[in-house]
Amino acid sequence: MNRPPAHWLFGDQLGPRFLAPGDGGPHRDAPVVMIESKAVFRRRRFHRAKAHLVLSAMRHRAAELGDRVRYVRAETYREGLRAAVGRGPLTVRHPTSRTALGLVQSLERARVLPPAGFLVPREEFTAWADGQGGGRLRQEAFYRWVRRRHDLLMEGDGPAGGRWNRDHDNRQPPPRGAAELGAPPPYRPRESAVDEEVRRDLDRWERDGEVSFVGRDGPRLFPATRREALAALHRFVEHRLAGFGPHEDAMLHGDPVMSHSLLSSSLNLGLLDPAECVEAAEAAWRAGRAPLNSVEGFVRQIAGWREYVWQLYWYFGEDYRAANALGARGALPRWWEELDADAVAARCLSRVLAQVRDTGWTHHIPRLMVLGSHALQRGWDPAAVTGWFHRCFVDGYDWVMLPNVTGMSQYADGGRMTTKPYTSGGAYIDRMSDLCGPCAYRPDRRVGEDACPFTAGYWAFVHRHRDRLERNPRTAQAARGLGRLKDLPELLRQEEGRDAGAAP
Repeated sequence: MNRPPAHWLFGDQLGPRFLAPGDGGPHRDAPVVMIESKAVFRRRRFHRAKAHLVLSAMRHRAAELGDRVRYVRAETYREGLRAAVGRGPLTVRHPTSRTALGLVQSLERARVLPPAGFLVPREEFTAWADGQGGGRLRQEAFYRWVRRRHDLLMEGDGPAGGRWNRDHDNRQPPPRGAAELGAPPPYRPRESAVDEEVRRDLDRWERDGEVSFVGRDGPRLFPATRREALAALHRFVEHRLAGFGPHEDAMLHGDPVMSHSLLSSSLNLGLLDPAECVEAAEAAWRAGRAPLNSVEGFVRQIAGWREYVWQLYWYFGEDYRAANALGARGALPRWWEELDADAVAARCLSRVLAQVRDTGWTHHIPRLMVLGSHALQRGWDPAAVTGWFHRCFVDGYDWVMLPNVTGMSQYADGGRMTTKPYTSGGAYIDRMSDLCGPCAYRPDRRVGEDACPFTAGYWAFVHRHRDRLERNPRTAQAARGLGRLKDLPELLRQEEGRDAGAAP
């Protein structure tokens, strides 16, 4: 009997589903190849905690697979493949980036198997999107389609509770006067000998000048094994999901994780499958352990937004990477690239940047309405902003950040993905957080030494793109509001004189 071809397992394909022989998967007796490429870390200056997490997860998985795996440490993937399989045949699951897909498709001996780790086959999404006209796609319509297709939170032919969308219940500001939300703490893993080895290797690479990182590393905060990821999922569903919904868009200085699941890195490493996450949440609701608004909010993040982003990454094509509808060309400043939170006086931005520096993670509102909003207002190059999010977040991958940042956060596609630019003045941050109180800037001030950089930046942004925003029903009122600003000339002089790269 001929031995089955070896199967190449990428570092974000670490859960059991990626080796399952059914659904077009590899042969059950196929030897497994894993390649740790140092060139990956040389090409981009990643967050140190992200590099640690990825290498720890890969090495833990290799240890689990035992004699079945050949784990190769090489300069490049091609070198690793030559060492592992020579010119022998190879199978590989469809990778998650176009670069990796191009590599495997260039290997004559490689057979690409269907993707795993997502709810909807790509060809089904393509048929759905083409049926929508293919130009301006909306997540809400896709989300409802996925709910129906997978029978998620459904009662007969309609949504559970009679409404598809519980956002109205899930956008509350933080409790007044509360320093913390009071949620049970999230699951945190214990480091192992593998983590010690990874840290020694990263230290040596940096010391030898081979690789450079940003941010801080340790202790590891996110799961690196399937067992840890399942424990994190259980902890969230049983102890934190019930309180997740109402304040999922809020921010607290003393409670950066609040009731968020912290499961994104586990999903994006392939340690968890999206189906098991949403099904566990729905089961909690049906058993009376979590309210519908919290469960719907969580299901929307995974079955709606995460799935939507994955599909758009492939559907929009490589040209999407160059989208720059607003003509933003500014370079990322050094303090931003270095995660130098101490250089920033604006309390909200300093606090969020410090969290990225220290952990490689923040939840979706600091990403969108603090970090992304500031970059949008200052007119920084969207491709550079996208690359920064990719490098600096533990859950950041090309497919994750290209639509999320280019499309939603920076509105560089001009509205193919979202209906409006997501930016605001300081009043929104003040309403949804406790970050403005002790700040040197005042959220209601547009001009002067204590003018909030988000408030002033918002109106300068609206003025800069007034013609476009006036034509958009969702932003026309804000554009018309420029006429009511008596201090607009002074504001514009102030913002034109500000160095776009200066730390606020």
